[in-house]
Amino acid sequence: MPKKRSRVEVIYGILKAVMENKNSIRHTPLLRSSNISSAGFSKYMAEMLEKDFVKEITDKNGTKYYSLSDRGFHFLEKYGAIKTFIQEFDL
Repeated sequence: MPKKRSRVEVIYGILKAVMENKNSIRHTPLLRSSNISSAGFSKYMAEMLEKDFVKEITDKNGTKYYSLSDRGFHFLEKYGAIKTFIQEFDL
């Protein structure tokens, strides 16, 4: 049985999904790619919006998109470095 992802791993996965979609993704595709429940996703998004990791953008048609903030890009960069460090030392 695969191990449960940590809170930080879930946040990393959501932010990475936004970045991989040219830094602009709608709610439903992001929810699907996060592989968590709708309620859980809402909690994570509220936290990431509060901590300024992502921005919610509404276009002229009223469609909402999520985009990474500078702080979100910085998180991805630092978390990636930590993952690399852990893998290098086989931890």
